[in-house]
Amino acid sequence: MILRVVLRVVLGAVLAAMALGQLASFDAMPALLTAYGLTSGAASTALAVALIGAETVTAVWFLARPRSRAATPVGLYTGVAVVWAVLAAQAFARGLVLDNCGCFGTYATQPLRWYVLVEDALMLLYAWLLWRGLRRARPASSAARPFAAARTRQENHR
Repeated sequence: MILRVVLRVVLGAVLAAMALGQLASFDAMPALLTAYGLTSGAASTALAVALIGAETVTAVWFLARPRSRAATPVGLYTGVAVVWAVLAAQAFARGLVLDNCGCFGTYATQPLRWYVLVEDALMLLYAWLLWRGLRRARPASSAARPFAAARTRQENHR
């Protein structure tokens, strides 16, 4: 339980820094995303808005409610991690040269190198750990509980 809370707080802080950096350099974000070669123009702007929005919501949720069992922030986090990982992996595989991966906007820049792929793999590993923690923390689904209660009553009457 404590490790799940620590993971959420750390990831919340990282996502908050990412969102703040990207928001502070929003004018540059579409160009940074276009450099990956998958989107351009309005699609890059929409992707920037979606990433910043998902990062912000997830960061606030993880920091404000680190013990939450809700799947929504975990799903948003997973989506963000998958998007950044796909962008980096395909650009790296195609040999694109990016001076700035864009994860923090124009702040804390780092070129797209093999270690960015390792960072993205870690983000995906953390997503898996979050999903695993949710499955362990959740009780039986509410749909199954009435049937379980009915079975218990039938067994008690026998």
